Amino acid sequence: MSEHTVVLIPGDGIGPEISEAVKRTFSAAKAPIRWVEHHAGLEALERGGEVLPAATLDAIRDAKVALKGPCTTPVGGGFRSVNVSLRKALDLYTAVRPIRSMPGVPTRFEGVDIIVLRENTEGLYSGIENEIAPGVVTSLKVVTDRASRRFARYGFEYSRKRGRKKITAMHKANIMKLGDGLFIRCAREEHEKSFPELAYEEVIIDAGCMRIVQDPTRFDVLLLENLYGDVLSDLCAGLIGGLGVAPGANLGDDYAVFEAVHGSAPDIAGKGIANPMSLLMSGVMMLNHMTFEMGLADCKPAAEAIKAAYNAALAEGDKTGDIGGNLKTQEFADAIIRRLG
Repeated sequence: MSEHTVVLIPGDGIGPEISEAVKRTFSAAKAPIRWVEHHAGLEALERGGEVLPAATLDAIRDAKVALKGPCTTPVGGGFRSVNVSLRKALDLYTAVRPIRSMPGVPTRFEGVDIIVLRENTEGLYSGIENEIAPGVVTSLKVVTDRASRRFARYGFEYSRKRGRKKITAMHKANIMKLGDGLFIRCAREEHEKSFPELAYEEVIIDAGCMRIVQDPTRFDVLLLENLYGDVLSDLCAGLIGGLGVAPGANLGDDYAVFEAVHGSAPDIAGKGIANPMSLLMSGVMMLNHMTFEMGLADCKPAAEAIKAAYNAALAEGDKTGDIGGNLKTQEFADAIIRRLG
């Protein structure tokens, strides 16, 4: 069996621990992956490099696909977010966050199955900020027809391919009439032009948040600009047990980076208690992407086996502490590996 190169960025804090659990699980599942390790974030700085080294970007460009652990982002100062820089450098313009109820993880809601799609390259996260006078800061929200339209088109195509039925574009165009107005106009026009068979609605973001926490099962696919998508993806993760059981991907036309969606959790780093599920589920998303988007059919058996194994482990009570169990990181990986047969 030939192996396919994937860049692994372990990340900071708990990143190396959960990355090791994923590597062990992939090996046990006989996933045809050859890991090439590169660094970003604090780990890269401590090695004497930049926050996002050129070598890391070049490796992803060569391999086309990467799996990334959590990277630390300082609050209110310090260096720019590695995640934002990575998305911009590789033009990863869509973030995909599947939110599904998990077996053995009880929450207030059952049957949650939402796909959160987030525009990844502009909005307030363009990072254009200026102190125009002492104590006065402006942040510029950038919205373009090109980015909004290609993102909307991707969202509708994604929904069509996966048999999803309804797309909800959330916005604040009642207040930001030009910026959010452009975003929903592009979505509306793409829907009318090319995807009329899919149900489409527009919901003001604050009302949409209320409706989600009332009854998340009324939503299918959410189409969101950058900041709204960041907030809503974490809110929706709270419906299914938290960020520890939510995977994520950042996709562009040429490259794909799959990642743990939680932070680096420095307070528990080195204790061996972190939940590796987010990174492992993202790894399964990666294998499916390699199967269906890159034409590497030999990745499919491992994706199916790992998913079945972690679903069985959760359903039978093998869980880490954050979701009601008592297993440590590598013990949970062992529980999954035992079920790989």
